[in-house]
Amino acid sequence: MPIILIKNQTNKMKKVFALLTAFVFVGLVACGPSAEDAKKMEEAMQAAADSAANALLQQASDAATPVDTAAAPADTAHAH
Repeated sequence: MPIILIKNQTNKMKKVFALLTAFVFVGLVACGPSAEDAKKMEEAMQAAADSAANALLQQASDAATPVDTAAAPADTAHAH
């Protein structure tokens, strides 16, 4: 008789666990970001990407310009 009682409790626990899992899943989906929040996040990510791209372009532009224009060429340094 005790084996049947344990088996019934196990089946009830499986059902309770399945229902609890379903409620948690539905709750997570329902509590997701609203359309307005999603748009704000997308705009913030785009602004960050634009800022990073501008920084890289500025760095590339700075690297393309001569750094030390006052240095004399090596062959004219000893000519007098």
